[in-house]
Amino acid sequence: MSDTTANPAHLGLDLVSVDLPAWKKAIGGVCAVLLAILFFASGAWKLTDPFRWSQMLEEFRVSGALALPGALALGIGEMVGAVLILVPRFRRWGALLLGLLLVVFMVYIGANYGTLVGKDCTCFPLVKRAINPAFFFEDGAMLLMAALAGIWARSSENLRGALVILGAVVVFAGVSFGVNNARESGLKAPASITVDGKPVSLQEGNTFLFFYDPTCPHCEAAARKMAKLNWKDTKVVSIPIDTPQYAASFLHDTGFKAGTSSDVDLLRGIFKFATAPYGVALVRGHQKATVDVGLFEKDGEPAATLRSLGFVE
Repeated sequence: MSDTTANPAHLGLDLVSVDLPAWKKAIGGVCAVLLAILFFASGAWKLTDPFRWSQMLEEFRVSGALALPGALALGIGEMVGAVLILVPRFRRWGALLLGLLLVVFMVYIGANYGTLVGKDCTCFPLVKRAINPAFFFEDGAMLLMAALAGIWARSSENLRGALVILGAVVVFAGVSFGVNNARESGLKAPASITVDGKPVSLQEGNTFLFFYDPTCPHCEAAARKMAKLNWKDTKVVSIPIDTPQYAASFLHDTGFKAGTSSDVDLLRGIFKFATAPYGVALVRGHQKATVDVGLFEKDGEPAATLRSLGFVE
């Protein structure tokens, strides 16, 4: 019998795939499919909404300069790993990549656990998670699944095919980024303003500008409503449009925790409005929504609007 027919390698097989019991193949396959579903969904979510995910990474102490590239890199890595682990000939490579990502996640969270504990860590759609001890058990279980899928699989081959998958995911990421970047529209805020005597950037994360008159009862009612909200990591800036000498007592009396800016002329020149109270929701320096006096006076507002934007919990 010739080598061509006698050598399993020529048939695309190896000793693991030939001798492995059926139950191990089945378990490895199930683990691969489950991980593929989870990580493909997670990666696609990051790549289709990279700016939101860059904000989430900033909340996890990733520097602003690295947050957006980091979100894109994570999305690409997760999607590529998901596709590779799903295809038997690439399964070991996919398992290795996803296992590496899981180890990096666990080490990073462990190193920053004291700061990040309790934070929302919903990496997978429809799966609510928070940073707590259960996080390590959950990721540890996925790491075990990746190990079983990789160990109980044939040796990976066809590097060129894997690179084609990587290229396709990178192209998808580029197109998605272009579409999201084009959506970054709306009035553009100044690069920074002075808040409590210090320069504050308006180009990073979420910022809520609250224009008010300290002597206005409608403004007082609006501030008392917003004082009850959990603003997460949103920067909240109050701008008195009149009698600024009463700004500190207004914030104290209403319990509204916000910085105070005197750049009212600069901001009113961009965000034009007739009367206060008036709010402007900024995402990375671009206006995404406004809250006028009529909305402030509605039941459940402005909480519902701000919650839909991700400004409050």
